[in-house]
Amino acid sequence: MKSDREITGKIESVDQKDRLDQVCINTIRMLAVDAVEKARSGHPGMPMEAADIGYVLWTRFLKHNPANPEWPNRDRFVLSAGHGSMLLYALLYLAGYDVSLEDIRQFRQWNSITPGHPEYGLTPGVETTTGPLGQGFSNAVGMAMAQEYLAQYFNRPGYPLVDYFIYALVSDGDMMEGIASESASIAGHLGLGRLIYIYLDNRITIEGSTDLTFTEDVGKRFEAYGWHVQKVDGYDLTQIASALSAAQQERDRPSLIIARTHIGYGSPHKQDNASAHGEPLGAEEAKLVRERLNWPETLFHIPEEALAQFRTCLDKGRVLETEWTRLFDAYAGEYPDLAREWKERHEGKWPEGWEESLPNFEPDQGPIATRSASGKVLEGVAPRLFALLGGSADLAPSTKTYIKGLGVIKVDRCGRNIHFGIREHAMGGILNGMALSQALVPYGATFLVFSDYMRPAIRLAALMKLQVIYVFTHDSVAVGEDGPTHQPVEHLAALRTIPNLMVLRPADANETVFSWQFALNRKQGPTALILTRQKVPIINQSRFASPEGVLRGGYILADAPQRTPEVLILATGSEVHLALAAYEKLVQEGVAVRVVSMPSWEVFEAQEAAYREKVLPAKVKARLAIEAGVPMGWERYVGLDGRVIGIERFGASAPGAVVLEKFGITAEALVDAVGQMLGRP
Repeated sequence: MKSDREITGKIESVDQKDRLDQVCINTIRMLAVDAVEKARSGHPGMPMEAADIGYVLWTRFLKHNPANPEWPNRDRFVLSAGHGSMLLYALLYLAGYDVSLEDIRQFRQWNSITPGHPEYGLTPGVETTTGPLGQGFSNAVGMAMAQEYLAQYFNRPGYPLVDYFIYALVSDGDMMEGIASESASIAGHLGLGRLIYIYLDNRITIEGSTDLTFTEDVGKRFEAYGWHVQKVDGYDLTQIASALSAAQQERDRPSLIIARTHIGYGSPHKQDNASAHGEPLGAEEAKLVRERLNWPETLFHIPEEALAQFRTCLDKGRVLETEWTRLFDAYAGEYPDLAREWKERHEGKWPEGWEESLPNFEPDQGPIATRSASGKVLEGVAPRLFALLGGSADLAPSTKTYIKGLGVIKVDRCGRNIHFGIREHAMGGILNGMALSQALVPYGATFLVFSDYMRPAIRLAALMKLQVIYVFTHDSVAVGEDGPTHQPVEHLAALRTIPNLMVLRPADANETVFSWQFALNRKQGPTALILTRQKVPIINQSRFASPEGVLRGGYILADAPQRTPEVLILATGSEVHLALAAYEKLVQEGVAVRVVSMPSWEVFEAQEAAYREKVLPAKVKARLAIEAGVPMGWERYVGLDGRVIGIERFGASAPGAVVLEKFGITAEALVDAVGQMLGRP
């Protein structure tokens, strides 16, 4: 390996390397330089430093078909260091994906498919949305877990239907984020042998040298995690190729290739300088780079020989996919049921009649916590739904998310339970990676108060429209003795602010069933189920409305007998039972009251205006909401004349029932509030 001094000193002349390779590599570099300069915004340093690695990986190792970015058995490439997006866009364009040179010219512009950080679903060939450092690192671990599970489930002797690799390009920033440590730990524990990361060891961050903050031995850390670790010169194509080959052969451990690189490689004054990270080189420096690379002055210059070399990916990809399609056709002839399941899942379909496995609960079964009802739903439907798998952050006994008889991932063949360990950050990112397989529906569970650990991943799942299900239990101050550190008060409000996240807080066991039904049928984004620790009664459907109303987000649960309601009481979760208790008393007192169960604001808002008006008639101004959390947001439903019974401070350590009483979360408080609103003594 060359010394750092030798690499840093100068760009090797083209006669020291294969000329065509060097032209291709410099094409990547200069596309990035030109796009960032034109946009007057961006991160040129990483694409310039990693062009050699990207070229070798994409043209010699990556199994992909640019003509069909959705081919199921393609290798996955994750640019975890998403700020270097121009590296990815350059590779996509050059390899023949549906990304044009004009798209490159529109880098970071309005309505462009080449945004500042890669966005899944926007740009063909982008496998996941990256930007927040460490998230892509974690997503790739989830992709590898999905690959292993799908291979176990579908592959048969002579039919390696699923045998792709997952590659990721990661940075110092990824390595410093805690989510990466959690994800690397579980990846090593599981021995994810088809996971290959290339770490750009450029020793520079935004504030300067990594000597300021990051002096650990990354290689030894990953060896301790159980990874296969190699070190290479990031500009020696032979070393890069050799390391990738060795990583492919290592099937029992994930691989980390530490590539010594230089940010802004080729820039006379910005190489190895933090200023190369997040700002254009500037016209003068860009001109000097052109001179140094012997590159034409024409902006966005694409040498024909370089384009022809990259476009060989198209022919190779067509051959690879054609061979796989023939394999699948033969497989379908021998294993028709498995082939049918494959097609159903990749089309987003569940087996016909799966909803018949959903349980039903009767009042005489006694009170049951909604977390326990959720567990019974999983026990009922999971055996019918092979694509549903997940687990908990070491809380399965409390969240009721371990499904007996379905085994553990990597321990049992086709195991469906995942022990994430005490790693909520990683769990969130891994769930996204699994969902990105477009074949699996993953779920992850923890206490609601710890959803904050997962928030960046939840936000990205919503942004990417991924079908991920979150099971958040211990949903209020009714948690009790564990005290304010474990009693969520602001978390419901916080989750509701995330666009495209559907939050459902069911009132009882049967509302929980319909909440799961909604989540399993929702394909355009994630769903969060908010569940109780404490037992709650099962609402009598012979007296009150069907819990099927959950599917509309809010519904009339109990209504004023043959009268227009004077007052509306809105509630979610366990507080619905307080609303019903208040309803019984108020009806006896002659008050025309309507109780509306509102398990999901987001689902309710998606209903037609006529339905929303029917449930919450505008002419009824006396409105009261109750929820054991911060009241923020309820004003949209109760209006200026309404009231909200909630909690605007942290909780306290005491039995749950005592805490609720002390905070005024009671049926009596509802009755008193209604009396005050209606001006009754």
